[in-house]
Amino acid sequence: MTSSRPVDTLRDLYPPLAPTIEREGGLIPNASPGGPPPPLPAPAVLGPGLDIGQLNEQVRRASAFLDEVFAQVARVVVGQRDMVERVLIGLLTGGHCLIEGVPGLAKTLLVKTLSQTINATFQRIQFTPDLLPADITGTIIYNMHTGEFTQKRGPLFANLVLADEVNRAPAKVQSALLEAMQERQVTIGDTTHRLPDPFLVLATQNPIEQEGTFPLPEAQLDRFMLLIKVGYPTPSDERAMLDRMAGFETPVANEVTTIEEVCAARKVVGSIYIDDRVRDYIVHVVQAIRRPRDYGLGELAPLIEYGGSPRATLCLAAAARAHAFIRHRAYVTPDDIKAIAMDVMRHRVVVTYEAEAEEVSSEDVVRRIFEYLPVP
Repeated sequence: MTSSRPVDTLRDLYPPLAPTIEREGGLIPNASPGGPPPPLPAPAVLGPGLDIGQLNEQVRRASAFLDEVFAQVARVVVGQRDMVERVLIGLLTGGHCLIEGVPGLAKTLLVKTLSQTINATFQRIQFTPDLLPADITGTIIYNMHTGEFTQKRGPLFANLVLADEVNRAPAKVQSALLEAMQERQVTIGDTTHRLPDPFLVLATQNPIEQEGTFPLPEAQLDRFMLLIKVGYPTPSDERAMLDRMAGFETPVANEVTTIEEVCAARKVVGSIYIDDRVRDYIVHVVQAIRRPRDYGLGELAPLIEYGGSPRATLCLAAAARAHAFIRHRAYVTPDDIKAIAMDVMRHRVVVTYEAEAEEVSSEDVVRRIFEYLPVP
């Protein structure tokens, strides 16, 4: 875009999102070039009859159990704090998670341990190429003694379901799982059953093994709120793991909360305040990935095949709320969005063949967007 004067703010590239409202909408420049942006002040009043002090106290009480959950999980799982936090974000928002990592990184152990701390039902399904949809949803069994058909519920009827190596199952099994994820119900015969509340699917896939797998298409990947990538532990964590597992007694996590308390916390998460400027920031981030030329990022246009769907906008806001809740804060800041954005966006951005030839990944695209867009 050409101009007779230098462009020093993105206001020259696009207008505020709500120009009819007299407020400071859209994005604002950083306080100083290269310096950190000015902090977003906490709102004094959120609405009629509710101020930030009341909401802060409500969030503090509702999130108190999380510190104990982290402590109990840490007794069993060494390190992997980011993975634990993101799984909790999925639990607090009802968003399903896809966990990607090589074998042996405590993915299954984490989910099982978390279910113990909140007294939730847990089921693990090992996906294989010969799996059938009825193996996970349930089926009808004929009883020869009574001459009647009875329904047998599948392993999906649990609060936490670990779909291990989900990309090893054929498409019809993946579709059955994803239908249950979206509708939160399963039909067996002619009867529809509601799944437990909360119901969370944590699917895993191995990124280094492609033989005999059925990769999830982009439309199905979009159903997952977060794509969590798990890396190897640090040397100190691995040494601590070695020392801890050298004994005869395996550490066990204790129950510290209940399903009812988690459901109550979900309602508080939904009430966490998001300022109008932060809402605009979320929308502009997603829009910039779809239309990079409109945001002065024309060099990214040939690298992006498809941007994030509107579900990306909703998931980014919900995950940012949960991120703030875990930190016992009653309002969302741009740092919450930046902290969780990669897990929300990395599987929703489809890059072109040109990007693959240049070894540019979806993470590189998302990272470039956040480097360029100023924050409120």
